[in-house]
Amino acid sequence: MKKALLFFLLLCVVAHCKAQRKHIDTLRLALRNAKTDSDRLNALTGLSHDYFIPNPDSSIIFSQQAYDLAAKLNKPLRQGRMLSNMGNAYATMGDYVKGMQYYFRALMVYEQLNDISGIVTVYNNIGSTDVQEGNYKDALTYLDSAVNKWRPYAATHKLIRLVDRTQNAVLNMNIGECFLYTGKIDSAAYYLNLCYADAKKNNFTEEIDNVERDLGEVEISRGNKAAALKHLLTAVAVAKSIDDVEMLSITYLSTSKLYHKFKQQDSAEAYAWKALKTASDGKYEQDVLNAGKVLYTDYDEDNDVADAYKYFKLATAAKDSLYSQDRLKQLLSMDFEEKNRKQEIAEAQLRYREEVRMWALMAGLAVLLLLVLLFWRNARNRKQANLLLLRQKEEIEAALEQLQLTQKQLIQSEKMASLGELTAGVAHEIQNPLNFVNNFSEVNIELISEMQTELETGTKEEVIDILEDIKQNLEKISHHGKRAEGIVKGMLQHSRAGNDTKEPTDINKLVDEYLRLAYHGLRARDKSFNAEWVMHFAEDLPLVNVVPQDIGRVLLNLFTNAFYAIQQKQKTAPAGYKPLLELTTGIITHAAAKSPGGKAGKYLQVKVMDNGNGIPDNIKEKIMQPFFTTKPTGEGTGLGLSMSYDIVVKGHGGNIEVLSKENEYTEFTVTLPL
Repeated sequence: MKKALLFFLLLCVVAHCKAQRKHIDTLRLALRNAKTDSDRLNALTGLSHDYFIPNPDSSIIFSQQAYDLAAKLNKPLRQGRMLSNMGNAYATMGDYVKGMQYYFRALMVYEQLNDISGIVTVYNNIGSTDVQEGNYKDALTYLDSAVNKWRPYAATHKLIRLVDRTQNAVLNMNIGECFLYTGKIDSAAYYLNLCYADAKKNNFTEEIDNVERDLGEVEISRGNKAAALKHLLTAVAVAKSIDDVEMLSITYLSTSKLYHKFKQQDSAEAYAWKALKTASDGKYEQDVLNAGKVLYTDYDEDNDVADAYKYFKLATAAKDSLYSQDRLKQLLSMDFEEKNRKQEIAEAQLRYREEVRMWALMAGLAVLLLLVLLFWRNARNRKQANLLLLRQKEEIEAALEQLQLTQKQLIQSEKMASLGELTAGVAHEIQNPLNFVNNFSEVNIELISEMQTELETGTKEEVIDILEDIKQNLEKISHHGKRAEGIVKGMLQHSRAGNDTKEPTDINKLVDEYLRLAYHGLRARDKSFNAEWVMHFAEDLPLVNVVPQDIGRVLLNLFTNAFYAIQQKQKTAPAGYKPLLELTTGIITHAAAKSPGGKAGKYLQVKVMDNGNGIPDNIKEKIMQPFFTTKPTGEGTGLGLSMSYDIVVKGHGGNIEVLSKENEYTEFTVTLPL
């Protein structure tokens, strides 16, 4: 079973190596054929990554070229990535001083960009380097910082790049190695298994060989030879498949440790020698040192002084190379500078927060002072505004009172003006009953003389007949006297102010009376004016509860306007024009939606239609406005239709509408509720 597994792993190794070399060849070809700086940068970045494991020296060269090009293209994020790659390469080769220098440069770039993924990557790399150096305390400090930044970031970024998703696996692996090298085996196994599951799930090949080797070390510590050997053989196969020379050397050394523990000295020395050879070929100084120490110890236990001394010298040389005084000073200096930098950053942040707090306090005080000033000014303005409003109110009330008085005066003036226009019509209408009174009075005088003669002759029957004639004449005199009295009473009511008592009124009679007054009034001013009128009065029309003089004023205004329109058209109309005024009264039934007051029921309608000049469309909306008139100056006040509208709509809850076609007709319709 073990042979089959190894054979399968060998096939995987061959396949992956071919794929890796093919990918590198593709990137080199892309670099040669790159036509733009952007394409060249992408190819250099890929080569920097692919050469990191098999050839760190080449990785450094390509990373530096990519860094320079990224600086030219102003791509700071790519610069940070290349600095981190160079740090990894130098640290892998055991040059921890340069590795740390590049890590700290990359960290400054990422911090300026506030790139959490980049910061976590650098913290992780620094922690991993401290693990290699055996500085586990500092390693855990950086790894904890990486975890504290990574977990909230990963929780809020569900869709993150594949390169970022490896962070979690690598963090767990590095933490596990810290616990492994400090003897906390159970904690190490916990974190390493987390990494192993994540790497397997996402096929993180570059992490699998490392974690397989670490799990082998865990099983070595537990004394499980078979389990440890299985993990280590898998780690060797994977490391070869991806050409990970350093991990191959480390795994060989762990295998040597396994055999040494179980007293298989020859195998232990063979694998230690393979670890040393692999590390030396790859120029991995730290791994050369580690392998040299193991060989020195093994040969010393075998009492092979010559070989023990040889490997002691080799280990000592590697140690001197890695941990010379100068290098230690540089590492300590860099660590001190980084701590100072972080302290300065923390102090700067503290100063900034204090300054922000101070400015916020000053801004708050300024805002408070501004609010106080605003409230004071508003209070003062409000007081002044209230005084101004009080004065304006008094002025408006006085103006309203004056306006109401003026309105009453205008209305009374309009009444008197219309009464003046009717003077001739009134005189004409009174003249008829007076003629009847005078004529019948003269007849009665003659009849009384005849009656005296008949009384002297003693003819009783003739006297009785004469008395009957006198009685009939007196009745006619009384009738026409009352007719004259009614006309005078109506004019008095028409001119009286403030009388708005509603009373049952015969609309047909009111229409007839005011039509005649309007007609004869105009005839008195213009003897040449003649017009025909046609009355369509509804029979048995019920009495309507209205203010007679107000409705009479409305009718008078409509009749006067109609006769005026006819008179004006007579002046320009061709021969054959027949002036006509048509009057119609009647009862109609309105639905609630169409009724003037919004109530369904019966309504009285009076229609006044003339065949005069009509009303132009552009002024139809204005004719009900106060003081609007089409008559020449001195002939109209502009209050007639406005007052008529108020009387009908506001005073009686009715409606007044107009239909007109210019040069053809005008029809006013007055609707009153019964």
